[in-house]
Amino acid sequence: MLIFAAILAIFVYGMTAALLGTILPDLSARFSLTPRQNGTIAAAQAIGLMIASLGVGPLLDSQGDKIGLILGLIAIAIALIALPRATGFGSIVLELFLLGIGGGIVVTGANALAGAAASDHRAIALNLVNLFFGLGGFATPFISAHVFKQKWTSVSYTVAAFALLTLAVHAVTPMPAPTAGSGFVFAQASAIFAQPLLLLLGLFLFLYIACEVGIWNWLTRHLIAQGVPESKALNILSFGFALGLLFGRVAVSPILISVPPVQVTLWAAVGIAITTFFMLRATKPVTAAILVFLAGLVMAPVFPTTLAIVGSSFPHFTATATGFAITCGWAGLALSSPIIGGIAGPDPKRLKKALLILPAFALVMVAVNLAIQGAAR
Repeated sequence: MLIFAAILAIFVYGMTAALLGTILPDLSARFSLTPRQNGTIAAAQAIGLMIASLGVGPLLDSQGDKIGLILGLIAIAIALIALPRATGFGSIVLELFLLGIGGGIVVTGANALAGAAASDHRAIALNLVNLFFGLGGFATPFISAHVFKQKWTSVSYTVAAFALLTLAVHAVTPMPAPTAGSGFVFAQASAIFAQPLLLLLGLFLFLYIACEVGIWNWLTRHLIAQGVPESKALNILSFGFALGLLFGRVAVSPILISVPPVQVTLWAAVGIAITTFFMLRATKPVTAAILVFLAGLVMAPVFPTTLAIVGSSFPHFTATATGFAITCGWAGLALSSPIIGGIAGPDPKRLKKALLILPAFALVMVAVNLAIQGAAR
């Protein structure tokens, strides 16, 4: 039941992660938003994710996962119900910030819950649970393209309904006691933030999230600027990237039985650099779809496997360490989106140049991974 609860939460988070990239073309058209404003909206969501992920860890360690997950799901539902009533750029920024707050709480709590439920096989469990992130990421653009015909308000209400359903399940599911116990001390928890290994793992996720969410938020607009119809661009995002993430997390589970998690993340970083570079050079929909799928496939194990390394390295105050690492990841989103939007400026065709930061960040990930291996030894 704990794994099922974690799966539902990760699925909802996957739906929200794909939401902005799915609705951004229609949202931009309705409110005449520029790429720079798109970047600001994405940054607002990232700031919400950062604040929530960093702050919720001590709460989960001291009070348990259940209270955090319920609060996060409530915030997601409120933001998604309010978004179709947005009156302009300012209200969109506020609602995406709240959506980020809810998402940051949910993703930290769900991964902590799944890790606690299967601590002896943490990396495998987190990859299998997080494949439902890919399924959620597939569902949002698929529903938009094939059910609601790009009617973004209906998409927002649908994701809100899934969040409320998950909230009901979590409310009746018994969850474990706090990992830090009654002797939780914030000063002790904060001391782990100075550990070199945790800082390197945080930097690795910082670079990775910049790459992954860069695709979620910008791929559709990039493909449209290359002449791909919007419906095909949404299908490439869902059938290509989201399914690549889903299949990749299934495929990596048997590999993790014999290959150390840190080696899996090293080769994944190499693959990200190669696939994203060639993905940005593709102009034909079929070629783009294949390369986007391969990018999702190699990206798939990075996030859950890195969190598994964090959990195994910091068995006490696990949620605090996990929240810190995830916060570093959201900082990558907060930095990359304004950079991409700033480089592109008012011309969407310049996104092709702006998105070259993705393979560049992946190359830096390779160097950071080697440093992680040294720190772990």
